[in-house]
Amino acid sequence: MPPDSVDSADSIDSAETAPLEAALFDFGGVFTDSPFSAARSLGTELGTEPERVLELVFGPYDADTDHPWHRLERGEISLVEARDEILVLGRAEGVESDPFRVFQRMAGSHGAREAVVDRARRLRAAGVRTALVTNNIIEFRERWRQLIPVDELFEFVVDSSEVGVRKPNPRIFQLALERLGGIAPEGTLFIDDWEGNVAAARSLGMRGLLVEEDPRSTLDELDRILDGLENRARPRRA
Repeated sequence: MPPDSVDSADSIDSAETAPLEAALFDFGGVFTDSPFSAARSLGTELGTEPERVLELVFGPYDADTDHPWHRLERGEISLVEARDEILVLGRAEGVESDPFRVFQRMAGSHGAREAVVDRARRLRAAGVRTALVTNNIIEFRERWRQLIPVDELFEFVVDSSEVGVRKPNPRIFQLALERLGGIAPEGTLFIDDWEGNVAAARSLGMRGLLVEEDPRSTLDELDRILDGLENRARPRRA
């Protein structure tokens, strides 16, 4: 693993002492199946190294670069423009790296992960402030918002294509903290399916939870957090 990688099953720092005040969620790969898994699947079908197809389509995702997908997520170019440029990058290596084929694989997914929706709803009901911090694109904005009850689950959304900055750039996390109005990073949990994004949040002092393709370990960790919140909320007997 690279030096900034994080563990997944119980990746929240064991040394945490500050009470949990806020939880920031990613969208794709957390509330839905992962687009990264779909890109790797395309690589397998093409007979190409899956990680290489992943990088051709989505760029080096541990960084914020001028790759066409990154510019698309920052709202700088259109999906059509990004697709054309990504196809050129792939064809230079003899790879048909069409992002639309990745989307076709995702179209057959199971929709929203209702268990994750449930945990987000319970966190907010327990008094934890919740928000969504997502790398997304303008063309998908209306569609993904139809998959989960966004306004019910979150106080606000920080969408990369709206604010012009994307994960793992620390500025997007700082924007979220500013909108939370003074909550310390140490009191904030960030949940994402990409190691580099979790590492970036942790570098600012946040707690991090990495979601794997099978989200059960994440659900277990969120249940542990909810149990702790509910125990603290119960009145003590004399």
